[in-house]
Amino acid sequence: MQRVAVDLILKADMAAYEKGAKRIAAGGLVAFPTETVYGLGADAGNGEAVARIFEAKARPRFNPLIVHVTSKRAAARLAELSPTAERLADAFWPGSLTLVLPRKPEAELSDLVTAGLDTVAIRVPAHGIAREFLNTVERPIAAPSANRSGRVSPTTAAHVEADLDGAVDLIIDGGPCPLGVESTIVAVEGETVRLLRPGGATVEDIERVLGYPMEKDAPAEDRPTAPGQLRSHYAPRLPVRLNARSVKGTEALLAFGKPLEGAAATLNLSEEENLTEAAANLFSMMRQLDDKRFSAIAVMAVPANGLGLAINDRLQRAAAPRSEEGAHG
Repeated sequence: MQRVAVDLILKADMAAYEKGAKRIAAGGLVAFPTETVYGLGADAGNGEAVARIFEAKARPRFNPLIVHVTSKRAAARLAELSPTAERLADAFWPGSLTLVLPRKPEAELSDLVTAGLDTVAIRVPAHGIAREFLNTVERPIAAPSANRSGRVSPTTAAHVEADLDGAVDLIIDGGPCPLGVESTIVAVEGETVRLLRPGGATVEDIERVLGYPMEKDAPAEDRPTAPGQLRSHYAPRLPVRLNARSVKGTEALLAFGKPLEGAAATLNLSEEENLTEAAANLFSMMRQLDDKRFSAIAVMAVPANGLGLAINDRLQRAAAPRSEEGAHG
């Protein structure tokens, strides 16, 4: 593959949206920013284009994709929204909550998007650039994170360029993603709501809207029902050691709060122990520390509440044993 040409990384403006829309209509791949991470977009109804996403990411065919749309009305053309799903959509869309819903039989979606399941994962992003781009395209866009599968998710256009190495047709550069951690994914089955992946929308806020606790799903090992459920995922090349209380001189340290002493290099998710700041820094800092000069990445403990639940989920997957499937998840 040839590297992405400089003129294919365009600063976000109407000309970039229109060029991106033409690429999408022609079956191409366009990376664009959302409030969570950069997405790798293709027409969700074009099977060949969706297949290019899997090829670019080296992603297993059984791993579903999130479909990005402009509104709840657009989502209702693709999926059945129960009263509970409507309540969540009204509370969190646009925003960082993905709903896994029953797919409508008439929905014009490639089977690769849903991995052959009778459900579809849908989100309405809040990011202004993502919304302008979707409005210009006027099609549902399948868009997983714009990185090689199983690797650390991208939060800048430079991350996309470095990771996909020419497999993307256009990158719309909207600067760093403000949230920096993927969307929360929940499955809605009638009144039952199951947490499939913690993320930008906190469990506490979702349960406050519901008025009752969600069910929790363990990560799927062989056939995930939503993106991001493979146990080994978001993985740097280096081993990751969690809840570090000390650090070796050969290790890089990902700190939270007051850093441990003795690391070969240190980056701090948040000196002030702010979970929002930590989430925004997580993937970028993991990428920076993933360097062969170090023997491993030691990670200090992060509280498992609010956005900390999503941060810890990503860290646990990054530290999980690498299987052949997990390494390409």
